[in-house]
Amino acid sequence: MKNLLLITVAFLCLKSYAQKQPFPANVVFANGLMPTNKNSQDAKNNYDIWKANFVEACSNERYRVKFDNSWETVSEGIGYGMLLSVYMADKTLFDGLWLYYKDNVNGNKVMNWKINGCSGTIGQNGATDAELDAALALIVADYQWGSTGNINYKSDATALISAIKNYEIEANTFVLKPGDQFGGSQITNPSYFSPAYYRVFGTFTNDVTFWNQVAAKSYTIINNNLIQNNAVGGLVSDWCEASGAYSSQAGGYNNGGKTYTYDAARTPWRIAVDYLWFGNVDAKAYTKKSSDFVRVNLGGSSNIKDGYNQNGTAIGQWHNGTFVGAFACAAMGGDNQMHLDTSYADLKNLSEPGSYFNHTLKTLYSFLLTGNFYFPPTTTLSTGDFDIEKSTVTLFPNPSANRFTVNAPQQSTISVISPSGIVIHQQKTTAENTEINLANQSSGVYLIKISNDDFKSITKKVILK
Repeated sequence: MKNLLLITVAFLCLKSYAQKQPFPANVVFANGLMPTNKNSQDAKNNYDIWKANFVEACSNERYRVKFDNSWETVSEGIGYGMLLSVYMADKTLFDGLWLYYKDNVNGNKVMNWKINGCSGTIGQNGATDAELDAALALIVADYQWGSTGNINYKSDATALISAIKNYEIEANTFVLKPGDQFGGSQITNPSYFSPAYYRVFGTFTNDVTFWNQVAAKSYTIINNNLIQNNAVGGLVSDWCEASGAYSSQAGGYNNGGKTYTYDAARTPWRIAVDYLWFGNVDAKAYTKKSSDFVRVNLGGSSNIKDGYNQNGTAIGQWHNGTFVGAFACAAMGGDNQMHLDTSYADLKNLSEPGSYFNHTLKTLYSFLLTGNFYFPPTTTLSTGDFDIEKSTVTLFPNPSANRFTVNAPQQSTISVISPSGIVIHQQKTTAENTEINLANQSSGVYLIKISNDDFKSITKKVILK
C-alpha cells in the first residue's frame, strides 16, 4: 500500500508538470511557405548556444539574460527568453525568467527596462516590446503547462495585457507607445508592432474589437511611413510619428530614427507572424515587399547588410543574423520557394555565438522558420453569435500522427473531408477545443471545414502522417 501511495504521488507530480507540446512542434502553417531545408535541430542548436552563453542563474530560482554588457539585463532580453523557453518547453527557465521580470517592475507593473545583474534598476520604466513578448509567452505557457501550479500563467497574462492596454497604448488613437512613460502619436517604433499578438490578446481577454483596432493602426502607420518617405520594399524607419513622418523626438536615436537599422530590422519577422498565423492580407503585402527587396533589389540573401536608407541604399557593412533572419521570415510570405530556402541556409550558416542581439534573434527567427513559433491554440474565444470568417480557428498539432485539436468558437460545425473529397466525420462543437481522431484513416492531406449556423465557413488543411 505504501509503495502504491508513493507511485500515485509521483504520478501526480509528473502530471502537474506535463506539457501539451514538447519541442519540436514542427507546425506547418496554414498560410505562406515553409523552407524545404528546414530542420528543427537547427533551432535547438541555436537555443542551446543561446542558453549556454546568455542565461545566468540568480538566487531564489530566478534567471536573467545577459545583455551586451554581460553584467546588465534588459527587459527585451527577458521577453525574448520567455518566448524561446516556452516554445522549447523549458519550464524551469521560463518560470525563472518570469519571476525575474516580476521582481523588477515599476508602479504600472511593467518591467524596468534595464537591470544591474540580478537586482538594481539602471533604466527605469517599460519598453513595450518586452511586455508584448512576455504576455504572448505567458499565454503559450498557460497552454503548455496549465495554470494550476505555483504560477498562474493565465491570470498573469491577463494582468500584463491589461497593463499594456492601459499604459502602452495611446488613449483614443490605438497607437502603440514604445514605453509606458513616453511616446504615442508623436513617436512610435514600428519594430515593436506585433499584430498577430494583438489578435491573440483580443480572444484571450474577450476584447477583440480593441485589439483589432491596435492591429489595424499598426498597418496604417507602417504604410504611411513607407509612402511618405518613398521607401523601397518594406524598409520602414526605426522611429516615426503615427502619421508616418520622421519624429522630431527621435534625435537621440541612430540617424535620428530615419533609417532601417537595428530597430526596424525586426519588423519583417513580427509582421510575418501575422501572415503565417492568421493570413492577414496587410501582413502578406508587407512581407512580400520585404522579401522582394532582398530577392530582386539586392540579388539575394547573401548581399544583405546591416542598415539601409529608406530608398534602399546600404549604409551598413555587416552581414548578420538580425537582418538576414528577419528577411528570411519575410520570405515565408514572398511566394518564391528557392529564395526562402537560400535565405534559410544563409541564416543557418551565420555563426555569432557571442553576440546577444544577433544570436538571440537568429534563434527566434529559426523557431518561426521551422514551425516551432506557433499560435497558442487555447486562447479563450467568446461564445454566442459569431462571424466565422472573422474568428480565429487553428488546428494543432499539424502534421498529426492520428489525433489533432480544432480550436474554434463553440457551436461551430466541424466537417472532415478526406483526400478523395468525402466527408468522413462531422460534429457540432460544445467547447472551444475539439479533439478529432483520425487513427483509422490513411495518411494524406485532409480538409477541415468549420462553419456556423449562417452557412458561412472557413477551411483549413491538416496533414495526417
